[in-house]
Amino acid sequence: MPQRLNLSKNLPRSLAGLSREILQDLQQLARTPSLLVACNYGGTLSYHGASDVPSKLLVESALALRALAALPNTHTAVMSGRTLRDLAADSRLPREVHLVGSNGAEFDSEFFDTDTDTDTDDGDATRQDSGAALDRLRSRLGVSAAFFAGDGASDEMAMNTLHGPDLGIRIGDGESVAAHRVSGPEKLAQLLALLFELRKDWLFGQHVVAIERHSMIGDGTSTALVTPEARICWMTHPLPDSGSLFASILGSEEAGHFSIEPVKKSRVLGQRYVDNTMIVETRWADVTVTDYIEPSPLGITNLVRKLTGTGLARIVFAPRPDYAVAHFNMHAADGVVTITGTPDPIALSAPGVEFTVTSDGRNETATAIVDLSAGAVMLNLRCGDTEPYIPDAAGEAARRGAVMNDSRAWVNTLTLPSVKPSLVSRSALVLRALCYEPTGAVLAASTTSLPEGIGGTRNWDYRYCWLRDGSMTVKALVDLGSTDEADGFLHWLAGVVADSPGAQWLHPLYSVTGSSLSTEASLESLPGYAGSRPVRIGNAADNQVQIDVFGPVAELIDTLSARQGTLSDFQWHLLTEMVEAVTSRWQEPDHGIWEARRSPRHHTYTKTMCWVTVDRAIRTAERHGREVGAGWHELATTIRDEVLREGWSEEAQSYTVAYDSPDLDAAVLHIGLSGLLDVNDERFQKTVSAVERELRVGPTVFRYRYDDGLPGLEGGFHICTTWLIEAYVLAGRLDEAEALFNQLVILVGPTGLLSEEFDPATEKHLGNHPQAYSHLGFIRCAQLLDEHRGR
Repeated sequence: MPQRLNLSKNLPRSLAGLSREILQDLQQLARTPSLLVACNYGGTLSYHGASDVPSKLLVESALALRALAALPNTHTAVMSGRTLRDLAADSRLPREVHLVGSNGAEFDSEFFDTDTDTDTDDGDATRQDSGAALDRLRSRLGVSAAFFAGDGASDEMAMNTLHGPDLGIRIGDGESVAAHRVSGPEKLAQLLALLFELRKDWLFGQHVVAIERHSMIGDGTSTALVTPEARICWMTHPLPDSGSLFASILGSEEAGHFSIEPVKKSRVLGQRYVDNTMIVETRWADVTVTDYIEPSPLGITNLVRKLTGTGLARIVFAPRPDYAVAHFNMHAADGVVTITGTPDPIALSAPGVEFTVTSDGRNETATAIVDLSAGAVMLNLRCGDTEPYIPDAAGEAARRGAVMNDSRAWVNTLTLPSVKPSLVSRSALVLRALCYEPTGAVLAASTTSLPEGIGGTRNWDYRYCWLRDGSMTVKALVDLGSTDEADGFLHWLAGVVADSPGAQWLHPLYSVTGSSLSTEASLESLPGYAGSRPVRIGNAADNQVQIDVFGPVAELIDTLSARQGTLSDFQWHLLTEMVEAVTSRWQEPDHGIWEARRSPRHHTYTKTMCWVTVDRAIRTAERHGREVGAGWHELATTIRDEVLREGWSEEAQSYTVAYDSPDLDAAVLHIGLSGLLDVNDERFQKTVSAVERELRVGPTVFRYRYDDGLPGLEGGFHICTTWLIEAYVLAGRLDEAEALFNQLVILVGPTGLLSEEFDPATEKHLGNHPQAYSHLGFIRCAQLLDEHRGR
């Protein structure tokens, strides 16, 4: 995070001297995906002096340029007619600010090799002027807009290159094509400081809500995230991986939100789920908001928001379809706000509410103020329905009651452990909401690009069904007593297998419809959560080889058939296909569970899961009187022997991430958790100790510490923490298991949800939210601790 400039004195003074037009243009420029801020030096960033006296850069300008350069996707440059050496000596700017000297003939060698690369965009390698220099900077840095400030005739060449969203500022008098003019370098310094504040607020959000404080609502088809202040900050339509309607969680209000707040400013008294439901209540002293998504026909998303209380409430409806890039029109009349110009119809119905529609020049927003002392106000946002829908308070009570009864009836079918039963039931409800009922697929999470490191680039799209994650999710529900989700998932998977050349060629993940993913791409329209870019849609892991995925599927069928007491022909056929896939591919290297974007390796976890596939198939066959496949016993023995031999590292005194590697990986705990190696074996005990020693930091466990080929850092993974807890239990270290589990409980968000990761250094929760992995691991640990407490 860049140093915050102190604008408490400068900002009001600068605002007083700037027109409304320049402020609007600055705000628009601040929101460009990638920005270049370039300024002439003498007379622009510094005052002209005697020719033999070095021109001194204004301290305020230096601070602003440095702060801007530290922002994500923001570049700064200083241009001058003086030599590059003199410019560097006079300005004393840090390396992150590009320097251009001798009227564009010299570029900072840190970023440009002028000896080998002299071509400009227009192909004129001999042209040396401010216009050519600005074009070259723009091209090399790949920016989407440029800011340029200058004070002389030579700077007009750069001004003449500005176009589209670019902004030019002329310093002082003289003819200029610049859009705006300020009086001198001091005013420009104030303007640069203001640009920094505007861009920082857009990139990082004025008030970033901690990831774990968001609550999810869902109906088995659609999901949405709600902030602690009752703002809908994330929702897509019609599919989980469709474009967003609201996406302010990914950087700014301009990305879309649906907000409700009391007119009389007050603190939120609390937010909670209605017991054993996915209905969220947010309460102030005189306003209460009740949010839920009502089950609707396929293709329709129905978000219900009920407002009650005694005070005045402000409603702000600011949809921004398709990740805030789609154009639309908004019309309000007779308590209905209608959105047109989008592929699906969108309408907000609110009987008796008078909305006012305003525009910021690009998008429209509907606002209203309602008096709740006159009675409850019903808001019904319906997407994808061509028929008008007018809610009423009496009808809503019955509909909400039906939603509550369905949820509570399902929870009552579960067998909950005595360890943290309320958090286990909440985790189960989250997993159920991540199950996409129309097809049976299961989301890894309902969000995209919530960062694994604040300000970093490890931002991934999790709105898809991984075969591994989906299997583990519905298995957790089977373990609690609910089997419908597992049946739905296996039928979805069977459809995917039927559409593929064979089970051995399955992709690691698919869309909820069972189709392959489109190419991974980055969105320029969204600044990212707390400035964490890029915002991604799609996931390149779709193209990886992950041979471990067959193991969790086999584990699921084994567990489900044991729970149901029968093994259907359909289940047996799918299980044998998993074994056939392992038979043909288990000796190949792959990309592994963590999807490292590097060359395939012989991963110990992958080989363990290949053994699990065959072992669970044998166990299932013997339990249900099926004929064990020819060679299955021999194959299981061969895989097991190789894993035990090749996965062990004498150097690390532990099983490690891959054959011939000393690097640790928390996933290798499965060598004991799966039953491949006896948990009392000294090698497993040493592996647990190594993971504890090298990968555990306080309340969390990291996946690994080795270089995975990606920039930036990440937090510890909750799923890895739950694996270590399970290993402690199986190794007989029950006190340590309970202690670590209690630390995990402390990390649960205020409404009972878990994100993907936790960074013990910054104490920040990270990753997509809520995360299926985290919740299924939590359920497993609670069950194990409950089981062993009774012994």
